[in-house]
Amino acid sequence: MQTLLVLHNLFRWLILIFGFWTVISAISGLSSRRIYSANDGRASLFFMICMDIQFLLGLALYFMGGWYSGFSNMAATMKDPLTRFFSAEHGVIMIIAWILVHIGRATVKKAFNSGGKFKKTLIFFGIALVLILVAIPWPFREVIARPWFRF
Repeated sequence: MQTLLVLHNLFRWLILIFGFWTVISAISGLSSRRIYSANDGRASLFFMICMDIQFLLGLALYFMGGWYSGFSNMAATMKDPLTRFFSAEHGVIMIIAWILVHIGRATVKKAFNSGGKFKKTLIFFGIALVLILVAIPWPFREVIARPWFRF
């Protein structure tokens, strides 16, 4: 279980790096009107791959950690902020972000011109990145706080 938590934490940072790389690349591409390059596609690909691995790690933690048991007594789960966050909020928000990344990647691949590719990248990956930032249990979030790094 500890190994999964360490890996989940590590991939959080990789996702943030590749997510910001993808969004910044889209912003710079839109503002400079440059051609969509292989590096732009690579950034979103790495973002998506890290999201996929993180999704699998998260599922393992969810079921091995017993967070799914919160659904047996939903009233009590919703009253406790810690249990509510890890049983419902974190997973649901991250799954929505994961879906947006996959839809975004497919949509960008189908776009015809560079401007359209950058715009779709910014919309889909930008929203996904915001959702990810909201759903991370940062150390400064009182009840749900988790450390910056796990070892």
